[in-house]
Amino acid sequence: MNDILTQIIEKRKKDIERFGLDFGITLPEKRQRQVHPFLPAIEQGSQNSSQNDGLKTKTSKARGVILEVKRASPSKGDIAPNLNAAQTALSYAKAGAAAISCLTEQNYFKGSLKNLMEVCHAIDEFEKFHGTSNNIQTVTAPAVLRKDFLLFPQEVEISYRAGADAILLIARILETDTIVQMAQLAAKYGMTSLVEIRSDEDLQKLSAVAANVDKKYIVCGVNSRDLATFKIDLLKPCAMLTKIRSVLGEDARVVFESGIRTPQAAAFAGSLGFSGMLLGEAAAKNPELRTDLVKSFMQAKPTKNADFWNDFAELQSRQIHRPLVKICGLTNADDVLLADKLGADFAGFIFAAGFARNVYGERFEKIQPILKNIKAKKVAVITDPDSPEANAAANYVEKGILDCIQLHGIPYDKVPQKLLALPHYFALTEKNGDLEKAAEELFLMGEPRFLQDSKSQNYNTNHKLWLAGGITPENASELIHKFQPELIDVSSGVESELCKKDEKKLEKLFAQLE
Repeated sequence: MNDILTQIIEKRKKDIERFGLDFGITLPEKRQRQVHPFLPAIEQGSQNSSQNDGLKTKTSKARGVILEVKRASPSKGDIAPNLNAAQTALSYAKAGAAAISCLTEQNYFKGSLKNLMEVCHAIDEFEKFHGTSNNIQTVTAPAVLRKDFLLFPQEVEISYRAGADAILLIARILETDTIVQMAQLAAKYGMTSLVEIRSDEDLQKLSAVAANVDKKYIVCGVNSRDLATFKIDLLKPCAMLTKIRSVLGEDARVVFESGIRTPQAAAFAGSLGFSGMLLGEAAAKNPELRTDLVKSFMQAKPTKNADFWNDFAELQSRQIHRPLVKICGLTNADDVLLADKLGADFAGFIFAAGFARNVYGERFEKIQPILKNIKAKKVAVITDPDSPEANAAANYVEKGILDCIQLHGIPYDKVPQKLLALPHYFALTEKNGDLEKAAEELFLMGEPRFLQDSKSQNYNTNHKLWLAGGITPENASELIHKFQPELIDVSSGVESELCKKDEKKLEKLFAQLE
């Protein structure tokens, strides 16, 4: 397949043929520095704050942020072309990075082994200057990760000589025997292998590594970016968490890789229970954000929103090959039961004044008794975060009567923090202005999914698509074929009269999905 990853590897192989595995860079015959632990496991103590607050997500004991020395990428082109590797590494250390990732791929990322050695030297100087008081070591420098598309076992020894404390091993590009051999060699040198996975096939390779290498030398990373297409899905790492822990144990060190560009998004990643976060573009391009990015991840605590998205990601990874379906505007118990029986994944209830389908008050009280038997996720749709309807919806979610809040047409900066801590997603409408700009703003804030409600049925396809707007049993199949959405939201399109769902239309809709 002629994807971006294939192009990177083919060019790299040609460079190795021309220059050798050291790419023509003069390396020391022997390593010149001690090996630093990479996101070391913590034997005692716990930051698990979920024992008494009803949360499922646990904060990892081993915890740290990996900032990346990165000049360019295939998806972004030049990011920080004039970046000085040593100075940037020092800045990262001062910002509180637990580790520093240095890209050494030269064609697409404009890195080199020379940069890796410069970073290692700068970090050693940082440790000498900041780390000793009265001959007692008080500060340990960040570990240094060599990030590249390593292909051959001999590259482990080269990385060691150049000063790396850890190496990236991408399961997708390595055969099982090779990745095991490389991880074994790294452990022999006292180095950690950051094994990057994204699929069940990759997971099998991780399992083989775990069976042959002491787990203290294994950290697992999940890239939110697909290296074939370079598209990002912030929930991909969540989908692999439970699977990784089944291989490495509950104390597995798992890193959320890529896709984080703001402190708000870093806080979201931190709330999900990962041991670490690796980010490049945001740190390299925005020196003023480095400390805030680290603090936001490190200080984040589990939330009900994190629980919701972790569960959703895990369930969605096993989803049948059809879009999820949300039946919205439900106003009576019979329609709720019917939608659930036919296979609805989400059931939507409007809590907003001025809408005919508003269930706030007596309507919802009549529906509530049957909700405990409903399999579908139960969603409260609100349009005004400060309204009595929104307060009622939030209380229902707090109590577990409803599962999630849909913030419909509400700007991100108008939503109180207490609502953002609850399970939620945004719905973009004409009120939000330019669709592409609004979608990008939500993504930057760490919102992993958002509904696009467009009457014109023009959707932004840069992100996982949840779509709404004029969907009917007659056009659902065409829209699904055209946009390949993860979720479709249907309301009036399956009604025979206002506020009443039509059984035949619902049956026809679900038949279109088979």
